Amino acid sequence: MNSRKQLKRRFNYLLKNLSILLLNELIEMVENEITKNKRQWVRKWIDDRNETGGSALLLKQLRFEDPAEYKLAMRMSPQNFDELLSMISSSIQRHDTFMRDALPAKIKLEITLTFLASGMYYRFLSHFYRVSKPAISQLIPEVCWAIYTALKTYIKIPEREVEWKIIEDGFNTKWNFPSCYGAIDGKHIIIKAPPNSGSEFYNYKKTNSTVLLALVDHDYCFSYIDVGANGNASDGGVFKNSSLYRRLEDGLLPTNGVIVGDAAFPLKNYLLKPYPGTQLSTAEKVFNYRLSRTRRISENAFGILVSRFRVFEKAIPTHLDTVDAIVCAACALHNWLRKRSSSYITSNCVDREDNDGQIIEGTWRSEINPLLSISEQQRGNHSMTAKEKRDLYRNFFMTAGSVPWQLDRIH
Repeated sequence: MNSRKQLKRRFNYLLKNLSILLLNELIEMVENEITKNKRQWVRKWIDDRNETGGSALLLKQLRFEDPAEYKLAMRMSPQNFDELLSMISSSIQRHDTFMRDALPAKIKLEITLTFLASGMYYRFLSHFYRVSKPAISQLIPEVCWAIYTALKTYIKIPEREVEWKIIEDGFNTKWNFPSCYGAIDGKHIIIKAPPNSGSEFYNYKKTNSTVLLALVDHDYCFSYIDVGANGNASDGGVFKNSSLYRRLEDGLLPTNGVIVGDAAFPLKNYLLKPYPGTQLSTAEKVFNYRLSRTRRISENAFGILVSRFRVFEKAIPTHLDTVDAIVCAACALHNWLRKRSSSYITSNCVDREDNDGQIIEGTWRSEINPLLSISEQQRGNHSMTAKEKRDLYRNFFMTAGSVPWQLDRIH
């Protein structure tokens, strides 16, 4: 009886050890197969990313040996890059799988910033960073939306009286335009026509585009953006369909406050535009000059945006949702870098005046072709109060609010 129990225990022991051996053998076979498939799944030149990719070699070298060139490549300093990465890393970092290792958040951000800064084709980005083209097409909108989500608080309409006051003082000090709280403008973002879109995005310059409508403050920052309207719309049409229009109609600005726009916008008691026509009085010409002078703030903001993010220099060949993500991310980065980096916008970058009121153009004007402006809408009827508001400014600029050189600038 005892011998039978001993035999049974010995048999169970041998069976258990055999099971463990078989299981370990099976695990090793599976792991070997996965490793084999993984090697087949990733091309050799991509698999060498950590040793020979752009992030591991060139950008690493620039970061430590030539920070100025690094800044030209990434459009920000290494310190700004690290700060931005810390803000978005958790939302863009994925987990490794059996089939492949997840792309590091750092490389995803580097690829996206390179694309925004240069507009480089996905294929070239793929070769430089040693990341597959399909992966790049997926990660760029993902990272752009992550950037916008992290930085969108830098694009904001003032909520407190003191914030409005800072903008008002800025416009009055720089451009001698009192009670002004922003310059509004709209620009075409050139795109590749979506399939079966017909003339929906076809603009007056015979290209396809979406529209970026923006309100710009005294410091070249976007207070508000509206992204994605069809390219065949006018400034005024885009404006009237925006949430900004509804808020302005409901009394957004401080008492007697105005914003300035070009001829494409409607004349409102809160929105001043130029006097139309060529047979104008001296006072009306002076008003138009003073308005145009103040509107340079929005022209320069858009110009700096494009000079820093060259993706806007040519048609963006992505899906419309990705275009929106690119525009939102670039505008948010523009504002964030304006606040975080003293060298993002220098005095030479933007238009300025000499002592005689002569404009010295900013360097961005010689570096890029500016974005197309929106076409003028048909002239409509304006309220009497809106006309009176414009006339008040016209009279003010000829009396107490005049500047010494204004008559020289209109002749």
